[in-house]
Amino acid sequence: MKDILSEIIANKRIEIGLQKQAISLEQLSEGIGDIPPTRSMKQAIISSPTGIIAEFKRRSPSKGWIKETARPEEIVPAYAVAGASAISILTDEKFFGGTLRDIRTVRPLINLPIIRKDFIIDEYQLYQARIVGADAVLLIAAALEQAQCRTLADKAHELGLEVLLEIHSADELPYIYKGIDMVGINNRNLGSFHTDVANSFRLAEQLPQNVVLVSESGISQPETISQLHNAGFSGFLIGETFMRTRNPAKTLKEFISNLNNSYIAVK
Repeated sequence: MKDILSEIIANKRIEIGLQKQAISLEQLSEGIGDIPPTRSMKQAIISSPTGIIAEFKRRSPSKGWIKETARPEEIVPAYAVAGASAISILTDEKFFGGTLRDIRTVRPLINLPIIRKDFIIDEYQLYQARIVGADAVLLIAAALEQAQCRTLADKAHELGLEVLLEIHSADELPYIYKGIDMVGINNRNLGSFHTDVANSFRLAEQLPQNVVLVSESGISQPETISQLHNAGFSGFLIGETFMRTRNPAKTLKEFISNLNNSYIAVK
């Protein structure tokens, strides 16, 4: 089976090289100074009644286009009104149909924290995230060496960005250290893109009790959130369940209503 993650990372290296030729890291870093402070995604999740991180996502490498003509300026503010605790925006163009412009477009329209969800392998991408208005970034253990991951996390913090560290297996537990803001368990295998929510339950028992846990991918039922919350999770990243419907924000609102009915006090 083709390893999709390896293909994405190989393309990402080429992409970043071309971006650096157009705008150097030095030029990029000069634009950081006048940017407003970031919002805490960690705090937003902890204090939210649902912990739902609603994702804006146009396509998937395994399933193709989900909503090709989706406009962030329409969907993301509606997510905020519907009750999302934070927003995730895919910025990979080739495989997910996203762009950094999506974050820049919605940043003035909402007060919720925004996480740049991408395959980050270079500090150049951290500067990009900060400049367009992201508050947090995703670091994927499977895409990084342990030392590289820690260096990028430290740099993110230096720039005022929080870090959601994504792991997929017990082998990646050593990537977690006290400087990590949130730990995400991805229920999607990044080699095959097969999804299994049971992965969150398997790993939760092995994670430190004091970390903010986020379950990512494959959540389609409010009852699953109730079960995950009982297993120690505070955040729940949901994309396709909403984006595949005609009105993603309306679906989110109904999802939260059903969640409240099935589990009165989520937090």
